[in-house]
Amino acid sequence: MPEPSPVLIVGSMALDSVRTPVGEVKDALGGAADYSSVAASFFAPVRLVGVVGDDFPREHLDYLTSRGIDLAGVEIVPGGRTFRWAGYYDFDLNIAHTLDTQLNVFADFQPKLPDAYRRAQYVFLANIDPELQLQVLSQVENPALTVCDTMNFWIEGKPDALKEVLRRVDIAFMNDAEARQLTGKLSIIKAAKALQDLGPKTVIIKKGEHGALLFHGGQHFAAPSYPLEDIADPTGAGDSFAGGFIGYVASRGDTSMATLRKAVVYGSVLASYNVEDFSLNRMRRLTDADIAARYRAFQEIAYFEAMDEATV
Repeated sequence: MPEPSPVLIVGSMALDSVRTPVGEVKDALGGAADYSSVAASFFAPVRLVGVVGDDFPREHLDYLTSRGIDLAGVEIVPGGRTFRWAGYYDFDLNIAHTLDTQLNVFADFQPKLPDAYRRAQYVFLANIDPELQLQVLSQVENPALTVCDTMNFWIEGKPDALKEVLRRVDIAFMNDAEARQLTGKLSIIKAAKALQDLGPKTVIIKKGEHGALLFHGGQHFAAPSYPLEDIADPTGAGDSFAGGFIGYVASRGDTSMATLRKAVVYGSVLASYNVEDFSLNRMRRLTDADIAARYRAFQEIAYFEAMDEATV
């Protein structure tokens, strides 16, 4: 197979302080762009666009580079402070409780794509202001696939800009609550169809520990979650899922239903590993063999025998 096309990823780079029932970390590597870039890098080269202050640890930049992630699009603001988020999870690990958000240099973030990035064939717009997502879309020249993520904050605060993003992208990620909120549909099937009517041909509904749903044209696919015994930190799970998804699609070079189904499973694999440790610590130890083993486990989880004709 030819070398996979690079994936352009634009989003937040952050330092996170997180507490869960099993422990805590302070000023750890975080941010949607970092999680998704590392996940995508297991399948394809990544070009990252983001902004940090000069307090962003050099070791984090070195780690991203070690994953083959091109940082030419990362702006380092002299004297600036990096975006910081602090929060905690109780025993319901699906709900993050925010303690503090400091936008810092991220408050003035204006994505500027280096010339080489403008020709990216695969583009992932991580969860940022939809007006910034539109700025990125105006800079890329002729992408083969554009993907976006969002959250309830933008659905409430900038619905018109978000709908314009949806009109211009090929694939949209949302969780089930966000899809219902934006469309006003209680049925997740009807919500997905309403989202497709807004523009994206493909909609992926993230359901956290309950798996994910893929809607592509008139077809759909349900992927299970992996039954984990130990969960340390769910931060970045959705971003890792999205990164694994688009990284795999870029590695295959097509958007057939078969590829998209496998991409959803690979995204789920990356997300399941991510939550086993804080920050990106589990990703640092992850190998291709680990990914392959868990993919096979997902196959076994979802497999069932054909119906016994004698019972029909």
